[in-house]
Amino acid sequence: MSGTMIGALFFAFLLMLLALRVPIGISMLVTGAAGYVTMAGWDPLLSYLKTVAYGRYSIYDLSVVPLFLLMGSFASQGGLSKALFGAAASLIGHYRGGVAMAAVGACAGFGAICGSSLATAATMGQVALPELRRLNYSPALATATLAAGGTLGILIPPSVVLVIYAILAEQNIAKLFAAALVPGILAALGYMLVIALYCRLDPGSGPAGERTTLAARLRALVDVWPALAIFVVVIGGIYGGLFTPTEAASIGALGTGVIAVLKGMRFKGLMDSLYATAEATAMIFLILLGADVLNVFLALTQMPAELASWVTGSGMPPLLVLFAIIVIYVLLGCVMDSLSMILLTIPIFLPIILGLEFWGLDPTDKAIWFGVLALMVVEVGLITPPVGMNVYIINSLAKNVPMSATFRGIVPFLASDAVRVVLLVFFPTLTLFTVRLVG
Repeated sequence: MSGTMIGALFFAFLLMLLALRVPIGISMLVTGAAGYVTMAGWDPLLSYLKTVAYGRYSIYDLSVVPLFLLMGSFASQGGLSKALFGAAASLIGHYRGGVAMAAVGACAGFGAICGSSLATAATMGQVALPELRRLNYSPALATATLAAGGTLGILIPPSVVLVIYAILAEQNIAKLFAAALVPGILAALGYMLVIALYCRLDPGSGPAGERTTLAARLRALVDVWPALAIFVVVIGGIYGGLFTPTEAASIGALGTGVIAVLKGMRFKGLMDSLYATAEATAMIFLILLGADVLNVFLALTQMPAELASWVTGSGMPPLLVLFAIIVIYVLLGCVMDSLSMILLTIPIFLPIILGLEFWGLDPTDKAIWFGVLALMVVEVGLITPPVGMNVYIINSLAKNVPMSATFRGIVPFLASDAVRVVLLVFFPTLTLFTVRLVG
């Protein structure tokens, strides 16, 4: 049996494990180890396993992951999410659908200091949902807005998933952060446009809130200065050459920690933040280890290389291949989370993309462009049935809203996502403009 056939069979075995709800990290680890034994035997596998964990976890850039997660936990403890939502609502909450738009804006702001979509959805859901209920917003619109807005956590840099992609694709983290900035802003604006159209077609779904005084607006804007300062220091420091992304993450975590203490965080809040960060980091690192074992098995089979050679030699139009990959991501998003999709597919899809011609882009630009495009598509999986992790999180906070109602409300936001993906495919400059700008 050829290596490619063995690789395909074990990949099918991996999908079966996922269908049985085996955790993705364990599924990849078991599949990779079993496949490695099939290809090379037990002794080479044991020799590889004794060094793979240290080799993966000793990568300096990976320290960014727990630091950004800790920064998000401290931001939640420090009430920055509430301040962001309050400021946005004071500016636009008096328009029809304005409070829902404010929730999207607050999600974007919180995503700029968090880097996790699930954390953004959970935090902003607790802050914004009571206000949306008080104003009698449509349950479908309210929950769909918060679920979709939560996806901005991985779209607006810094992003944990982009860090992982940068390590897998051997790309510069700072350049990927820059590349995601404009698409992330487009996502937030697109969601706000969806809300405006939704409320125009159904005026009762998003009533206008109370108009606040100028003094109240100024006070609300003053309250968000810590979040703005952290974003400027972290992102500005990276592109100003003052420090690396890892150093920026540590400074951001320290800054949000100090703000959280000043805002009333006590020892219990500190320990909760540390435990939450440790738990999320352990989960991510286990998935990374499983992905490493799976990828070295796939390398032994030569399946990714042969698949890339077959695609590039088939004569299929590059855009057809790209859209086929996008469809696969959308389908995988129905059963997998975003990080798992990136770890599972990038070793297979990236060589294919790099072997094709897109708009005259060089390999580095293609890798950055495809990374942001893949990020845009996998975030759609956070709000699509049947998994839709963001939807489940929001519905756990709004237990009286049927899941079906939230998914119906999600449809217009998915249309916005589709338009944005098409724009990024045909206009790579939307992604690469900021990369070239920062140099």
